[in-house]
Amino acid sequence: MRIGIDGLPLTALKTGVGHYTYELARALARAEPTSQFEIVYPSTYQPIELPPQDGTDGQSHSQNLKLNRVQVGLFGRRWWAAGLPHYLRRSKYDVFHGTNYEVPLWRRCASVLTIHDLSHLVHPETHEKARAKRARRRLPVMVRAADAIITPTEAVRFEVCERFNVEPERVFAIPEAARTTFFPVSFADTREVRKRLGIRDDFLLAVGTLEPRKNLTVLLEAFEKFPQGATQLVIAGGKGWLAGPLFEQIKKSPLRDRIVLTDYLHDDDLRALYSSCRVFIYPSIYEGFGLPPLEAMACGAPVIASRIAALEENFAGASVLFDPGSADELAERLGEVLSDENFRSQLAAAGRRRAADFSWEKAARLTWDVYEKAVQWFSK
Repeated sequence: MRIGIDGLPLTALKTGVGHYTYELARALARAEPTSQFEIVYPSTYQPIELPPQDGTDGQSHSQNLKLNRVQVGLFGRRWWAAGLPHYLRRSKYDVFHGTNYEVPLWRRCASVLTIHDLSHLVHPETHEKARAKRARRRLPVMVRAADAIITPTEAVRFEVCERFNVEPERVFAIPEAARTTFFPVSFADTREVRKRLGIRDDFLLAVGTLEPRKNLTVLLEAFEKFPQGATQLVIAGGKGWLAGPLFEQIKKSPLRDRIVLTDYLHDDDLRALYSSCRVFIYPSIYEGFGLPPLEAMACGAPVIASRIAALEENFAGASVLFDPGSADELAERLGEVLSDENFRSQLAAAGRRRAADFSWEKAARLTWDVYEKAVQWFSK
């Protein structure tokens, strides 16, 4: 088969959706060497490149995986409405996979839509009003247009079926995975990274874009409640929407000298921090999957995470869960984990075992099955 994949998530610094798009495309190309995979994006964006190798397993991306920067004129700049549909008319794809909530409405091939979460609809207050409004308008249209839908968890699958009245047989929950760049490294080998970032030996870690949905204000409150001595709180992530109140809270915090904001970090630096933190904390109020906790587990970090549907589904039994609305409970859970070295070691071991249950190879095989179903349904 010939598969087109939405390349727009790769045109900016990769976060969750960008990593999903690239890792899945690479795994699909390796799993199906007789098929062709093309990551497509318009010429209104700067050229992007696939790395020649991932730096860990030494494997190049497959020859059957290519980038296509489609030349578009004034009309084609309206990518989803005009540019992409025009390109699809001559591309002869069997399937187009919209990896980021969008599929073309005018097409001559099957389409698969990935819905990572419904946060714009479930928690619109945590997003810019324009983006929440766009999601309310566009998502129902995309759901009706797609032949098949992929979600990262059963929790999101249930939400999609309930909210949009979708037949359950059209929606498939396919878990994601930590990238192969995440594995434990020795504490000594993390020293250079920590020194460069101003991080001492004893620190707690949170990773995620600085935005309201990540619930970092509750984490700060819990950090202030816990008598942590000289422990630092390190927050790694790029500045997102409505980060101002968080910065103001940090500025006013009595522990502000022990709070480190690193900004966006690439995988090598993240791996060092995951591997050397005392505890990784993920206080988000809503997630579709939760890649950072899985990355932390793959590096051997003990994890404390929010007791919300997707994180319970993925990490119950391999992490300590807490009510994301309660700074008191988070502080209590922190105390339990930090005061018991044996418990922390058991938690870290359970996390590594859980992380090993997920792989992009599994995700690729399950996604390929969805492609085949979508082609059958489209041709009827």
